[in-house]
Amino acid sequence: MSAERRRETIIRILKTAAVPVSGTDLSRECKVSRQIIVQDISWLRAAGHQILSTTKGYLLQSSPSCSCVLKVRHTDEQIEDELNTIVDLGGTVLDVSVYHDVYGYLKAPLYVASRHQVQEFLESLKQRKANPLKNLTADVHCHTIEAETTAVLCMIEQALQKKGYLIERVE
Repeated sequence: MSAERRRETIIRILKTAAVPVSGTDLSRECKVSRQIIVQDISWLRAAGHQILSTTKGYLLQSSPSCSCVLKVRHTDEQIEDELNTIVDLGGTVLDVSVYHDVYGYLKAPLYVASRHQVQEFLESLKQRKANPLKNLTADVHCHTIEAETTAVLCMIEQALQKKGYLIERVE
């Protein structure tokens, strides 16, 4: 399979995927090494494709209708409620970020768009005995939220405000 055809195959797979596709699955489908897939993903990004890397694999990001960055604060026990509030209203949590006095700006992709994905994220934290990024900054963190309309973003913002999680809208 030529590089051009392989890259077309990768885009086709990512366009039809509802969940992240691992590099291993792409390499198996294209019958090449995972390193070749990593190089192809870099080439496709350079060509303008919005491909997100998540802990579960690659996602082709559609052009977002609307997005904003919300600065929030809550306890570890409230993570599930915060994320479910966002996804239940039609939002997607693209990432989490913090600003740390020593380490500077730290950002991690999440791409959480459903209750199922919220549960997977929480289970991943639990299995790895990992601390949420927010714990580095006294629970203060930001999320980039994507939604179909600004009205949905406003509903999410109001719901987080009502629950006491919202500090401010950054963008």
